[in-house]
Amino acid sequence: MTRTDGRTSDSLRPMRFTRNFINSAAGAVLVEAGETRVLCTVSIVPGVPNWMRGKKEGWLTAEYAMLPGSVEGRKRREFPHKDGRSVEIQRLIGRALRAALDFRSFPDITLAVDCDVLQADGGTRCASITGAMIALEDALKKLDSEKQLVSWPLKDRVAAVSVGLVHDETLLDLDYSEDFAADVDMNVIGTASGKIIEVQGTAEGEPFSRDAFNQLLDLGMKGVRELTQMQEEVRIETVQA
Repeated sequence: MTRTDGRTSDSLRPMRFTRNFINSAAGAVLVEAGETRVLCTVSIVPGVPNWMRGKKEGWLTAEYAMLPGSVEGRKRREFPHKDGRSVEIQRLIGRALRAALDFRSFPDITLAVDCDVLQADGGTRCASITGAMIALEDALKKLDSEKQLVSWPLKDRVAAVSVGLVHDETLLDLDYSEDFAADVDMNVIGTASGKIIEVQGTAEGEPFSRDAFNQLLDLGMKGVRELTQMQEEVRIETVQA
């Protein structure tokens, strides 16, 4: 199947990562996935939540928001309370990134991840996780340069991608129009080593078969592998610069 943007069914949207997009955070990456754009920042905050005190471990927390101009028609700011969707997504981002870390490596430090959607065209949660992974690695390098690490904390790279069943065709990395038309919508979060962190899958109408699930999962993990390879290429480019 050839899609409206010219991609094949198993192709990612054009991806771009701009590191150091702002200089006020320890890690800051603008991730662009097609027309979706998310600013991912990581800040280093002394201390940990009360329930972690005395454990000699660090922590990671995440927040997610869609800014007013991110969709057609102004989206109201999520203040003083976030909407349920944003809360669910930021919890997912936190779970995904925490799976990559050894918290004993940065005791009594919190890494605060913020993902702000500048423009939404589908897959914002997946773009947030993939971009935040790069920003997180930059923040860890800053901690390392400041001699605040006991050991290197990053156990694996993490990325996320959407897959879906649209008009009986399995598609990778859905844009908004494809997501809207999907009979099955799924988000796959995994690691560079091929392990699964989380799978979110929903039938929008008729239930789907186990075979369809397996096909979507395989396609999603293919996308995760390609995204983690891109993350590694960005790292190498930065080292060589």
